[in-house]
Amino acid sequence: MRSLRREDMAIGAAAGLVSGLVLVALTLWQGMAISGLLGLTGRGPAEVALQLLLATLAGAGLAGVLGYAAQGYSAMVSGGLLAGLLLWIAGPLTVAPLLEGRGPTWSLREAGDVFSSLIADLLFGALTAFLFYMTLAVRRRGESPSARGGPSEEPRVRVVIAGGGFAGVSVAQGLERHFARDPEVDVTLVSSSNYLLFTPMLAEVASSAVEPAHISAPVRASSARTRFRRGVVQEIDPASGVVQVRTGGSLSDQELPYDHLVLALGSVADFRDLPGVEANSFTLKTLEDAVALRNHVISLLEEAEGEAHSEERRRQLTFVVAGGGFAGTEAIAELFDLVHGVLHYYPSLRAEELRFVLVHSRDRILPEVGERLASYALEKLRARGIDFELERRVESATAGALRLEGGHEIHTHTIVWTAGNRPAPVLAPLSEQLEGKGAIPVEPTLQVVGHPSLWALGDCASIPDPRRPGASYPPTAQHALREGKLVAGNVAAAIRGEEPKAFAFEPIGVLVALGRRTAVAEIRGRQFSGLAAWIMWRGIYLAKLPGLERKLRVLLDWTLDLFFTRDVVLTGQDEHRARDTVVEQRVAEGAR
Repeated sequence: MRSLRREDMAIGAAAGLVSGLVLVALTLWQGMAISGLLGLTGRGPAEVALQLLLATLAGAGLAGVLGYAAQGYSAMVSGGLLAGLLLWIAGPLTVAPLLEGRGPTWSLREAGDVFSSLIADLLFGALTAFLFYMTLAVRRRGESPSARGGPSEEPRVRVVIAGGGFAGVSVAQGLERHFARDPEVDVTLVSSSNYLLFTPMLAEVASSAVEPAHISAPVRASSARTRFRRGVVQEIDPASGVVQVRTGGSLSDQELPYDHLVLALGSVADFRDLPGVEANSFTLKTLEDAVALRNHVISLLEEAEGEAHSEERRRQLTFVVAGGGFAGTEAIAELFDLVHGVLHYYPSLRAEELRFVLVHSRDRILPEVGERLASYALEKLRARGIDFELERRVESATAGALRLEGGHEIHTHTIVWTAGNRPAPVLAPLSEQLEGKGAIPVEPTLQVVGHPSLWALGDCASIPDPRRPGASYPPTAQHALREGKLVAGNVAAAIRGEEPKAFAFEPIGVLVALGRRTAVAEIRGRQFSGLAAWIMWRGIYLAKLPGLERKLRVLLDWTLDLFFTRDVVLTGQDEHRARDTVVEQRVAEGAR
């Protein structure tokens, strides 16, 4: 793993040196003084040597940050341009003034004085990134299973990863680093979708704040040297070491034999067999869910605009979220912002007609954070006009109402269910065999109990927490990423005959967005709220979003959202049919 990273940085250093030579040659040919990475000028040998040294170091650093992903040279060059811009800000605008004994001003006048350095730095970043990408693409083309169409020899060890979420992709990336030069280890990832969904931003897709494709990264780019099979896992047979997979429009299952199987299939919504709830509610688990919810809400506003019947209009303008954890709290806040943000498009609708309700079975929302932050969130959302039904459980739902305990009904056409999840149904037989309670019980090494060649992690696994005897780690994205890294290392250790390590992780914290540039955050025991927490939410999640191109696109979405209202264009099929389609898909997956 370290040797691969060292190779990346060595190639990056060489690319930086070549780019530096090109820039030096161009500037000398034009008869200009060298204006380089730190804003230093001059034409002497010392200045040239210094700039080439800095270019080499910058190339190595650029390679270390960008890494290699088979997502195309255009994305890599975009990253290089961004790096060039940062070099310009750090060099001519910051370091150079300090070296001259004056402080940086970052003024427009000063920026204009060093504009030529901006052109040089942008060219350097783009050329370095291009050379780095093309060199590694040529070197690693022979290592990519998708490029060579199949191994020339039967692999000695076959690893199958079931699930393409945070956990599964993290395992694949870790195994790629461990076995980058080992053709005898074959890794296959099976997932029903060909993208890695960044779920923390899913509620923003439902509210039109972010475009759907911008929070989803192609699995093939995230794990370039892993075989990818788009399909649905139908059955797992640990006795024979085979996974049954149904791909695309195939009428029969395909068998995938394995020596090590990693179960990272995630979870599905748990409707607890409540009458009518699954058929009449939305979830927020997939991109399709978020888009369907967004279209449904816009469609209801369109219908309410011309609705004369007051009772029906009230249903159309009432929006209910069941579940007061971070997913439900963010969902109700984003729906509130969406509807109020586009209300001016509908002149006959008044703000006082709108109703937003969060239903939660406990006495306070956000059990994931401390009581002070939970109270802050409750007060902020209440002050905004959101109603809360606390210590209330859902009994049933119909097409026009949600019924709570005690007979209370909320008349609505919009119910969003975030009140519970359960592991993927295909894992139920294995869980029952191991006497688990839905989730797969695992050892501290994340090996399935009694099955040393089976590994489970993420939402579908019950992982013992050594700090809390009898308790399990929560199924969060940050845990899934750390678990994936450990499983990759432990699978590699098992293949090499070494001892696996136990999982131990202290969570960094929790971030919850409350809309309107407000959030709450608990980081390493410290609590934050308001604008500071909102900036932390955006900054941290933007940094964790996979792929530089996606980061830039989401950043652009957020920037546009500051100046323009959200889109009300209806996309896709009729929204009620869209909801039915999503429900049918969930039912079909549960029946498999």
